[in-house]
Amino acid sequence: MWSYIMASSRSLPDEQTIQRMASRYPEIDIPSVKACLVFLDTSSAFNNFVDSYLIPHKLSKGKFTLLTQLVETSDSGLLPSEFAERAGVTRASVTSLLDGLERDKLITRQPHPVDRRMLSVRITDEGRELMNKILPQHFTWIKAWMDNLSDREKQTLIELLTKLRSEIPTSQKL
Repeated sequence: MWSYIMASSRSLPDEQTIQRMASRYPEIDIPSVKACLVFLDTSSAFNNFVDSYLIPHKLSKGKFTLLTQLVETSDSGLLPSEFAERAGVTRASVTSLLDGLERDKLITRQPHPVDRRMLSVRITDEGRELMNKILPQHFTWIKAWMDNLSDREKQTLIELLTKLRSEIPTSQKL
C-alpha cells in the first residue's frame, strides 16, 4: 500500500529517502513520518481542490469560512471577535477578510443592537444567494470524497484526527 501512495504523489519522498533519513536521524519513527506525510499531502490536495472551486467566485477559504458562519446565524449577526474565536485566527485577520467581503457587498457591518460600541456583521442578500449557490456543490463534493469510507471509518477518522489535534502544541516550545 505504501509504495502505491508514494507513487501517487510527487510531493512525498519515496521509501528509500525516508530510510536514508532514518539512518542519519535515529529519532525518526518511520511509521509516524509516513502517516504525517500522507496526512499533509491529503490535506494539501483537498485545500487545492477547494481553492480551485472558490477562486471563480472570488472567495478565499477564509472568506468562505466567515460566510459559512453567517449563513445560519440569526438576524442579529456575529461580532468580529466571534468570527476570530470560531475560526481560530486573529481579529486583525478577520478584519481584513471582513473588509473584502464588505467591499464585495456580501456582508454589512452595523452597530450592535445592544452595545453601539460594537459592530455586528450580517450576510447580505447577495452573500446569501452566493452561499446558496456554492454550498450544495461543496457538500456534494465532500460526500463524494468521503463515500469510500464506511460510517464507522468516518467516525474513526474523526476520533483519530481529534486525538492528533489535541497533541499539537499551542506554541513553538516543545
